[in-house]
Amino acid sequence: MKAFLLKAALLAFSIPLAGGASMSVESHAPTGPVILKVVGDIAPTNVDDEAHFDRRMLEQLPQHDFATTTPWTDSRNHYEGPLMRDLLAHLGVEDGSINVLALNGYEAEIPVSDFYDYDVILAHKRDGEAIPVREYGPLWVLYPFDQDDALLSEKMRFRAVWQVMLINVL
Repeated sequence: MKAFLLKAALLAFSIPLAGGASMSVESHAPTGPVILKVVGDIAPTNVDDEAHFDRRMLEQLPQHDFATTTPWTDSRNHYEGPLMRDLLAHLGVEDGSINVLALNGYEAEIPVSDFYDYDVILAHKRDGEAIPVREYGPLWVLYPFDQDDALLSEKMRFRAVWQVMLINVL
């Protein structure tokens, strides 16, 4: 019985992977360069009190994709990455807000409710390729702008943070 309860507890803190396998955040530290740190009110963690992700770890999360134009790009592109609501839910976050920090120092506070109202992704691929830093990568909190006119407001554009390096759960 104890073994069953232990396995159930471990499964509760797992991240589903593409293909149905699972990876526990707290037992998997990144093996490649860290491209995302999540700090604040989260559990589980894998490096001290933080969750660190390398590209491989983000690619193993369930992926979502959409095609959209953006106010910053010249054409409609196809983007791929985990849904923000899924990433945060795996870290025990289902409400409140997050502060997203970019490599260039830009910060935006985003209510977690946005991620339930819209299919916002943490895009790591554009048209099947990793997004280069000089072209808004490596990670971009991206709203599906073409799916709802409400997303074209200035308020929502300020929440679409590119060159994401840190998410602080408030």
